[in-house]
Amino acid sequence: MNITLQTVDLPNGETLGYRVREGGDEVLLLVHGNMNSSQHWDLVMEHIDAKFTVIAIDMRGFGVSTYQTPITSLQDFTADLKMFIDAIGLERFALMGWSTGGGVIMQFAADYPEQVSKLILLASMSTRGYPFFAEHADGSIDVSRRVTTYEDICSLQYNRVKVEANRNRDREFNRMLYNAVIYDRHQPSPERYEAYLDDMLTQRNLMDVYHALNRFNISHTDHEAGCGTGAAARIQAPMLVLWGEHDKVITESMMRELIGDLGDRARLCILENCGHSPLVDDLPQLLKHMEDFL
Repeated sequence: MNITLQTVDLPNGETLGYRVREGGDEVLLLVHGNMNSSQHWDLVMEHIDAKFTVIAIDMRGFGVSTYQTPITSLQDFTADLKMFIDAIGLERFALMGWSTGGGVIMQFAADYPEQVSKLILLASMSTRGYPFFAEHADGSIDVSRRVTTYEDICSLQYNRVKVEANRNRDREFNRMLYNAVIYDRHQPSPERYEAYLDDMLTQRNLMDVYHALNRFNISHTDHEAGCGTGAAARIQAPMLVLWGEHDKVITESMMRELIGDLGDRARLCILENCGHSPLVDDLPQLLKHMEDFL
């Protein structure tokens, strides 16, 4: 099916890119994760049932979208998402978020429950954020000390390496990183992989996103980097949580936090033989769970 890339201007001065695959009356809106954009949803958009109209956005600072004003929290992405759906005239729809995108759509569903019919969280970050930890003098990670400030995030060696790789447009570094933690089980076709590597290099907000991930907390439980807002309790839509049993990015403990905070409103499905990218690891399994739920 034909997928088109479009843009829309928002009232806050940003321009968001988005991809559309026309289909039936049921609308599914996709929100990508960190270090990618709507480009990485291509396999789902190409193969999901034709009864769905599928829209995938580029968040601010990713893909073809602008980055006029730096974000300070994931709620900035949520505000953009609200302006986006108002601009294109969406009223009620299903939402799916991958990794960082999971945090964005949980916040959206809490803030605008009347607009969300169903929620799918794919390899999602926790309701309590994605933690970043201090480093020992030898550079190893001290998991007993979660960092708390933007300056802390910027000082971490493993973060600086990634920013430098993007600045140098180091495709091979990103390939090595993704092979180690994202595509450690299966890799995309060579043509798709090259497109994904190009896409990774469009990001202009890595440290800002890391800080927002670390601070995020919509649970009722405070952590070192952020007090719990309790916003997760306002989510009304039925939720499907999809987690790959071999995910090296989202740990099982993070997934259990998520399920614990969402309670009976969320149904967990563990994807067999999948890591952080079930789209590549087992697309048919992923689509079956999505379509059955939607």
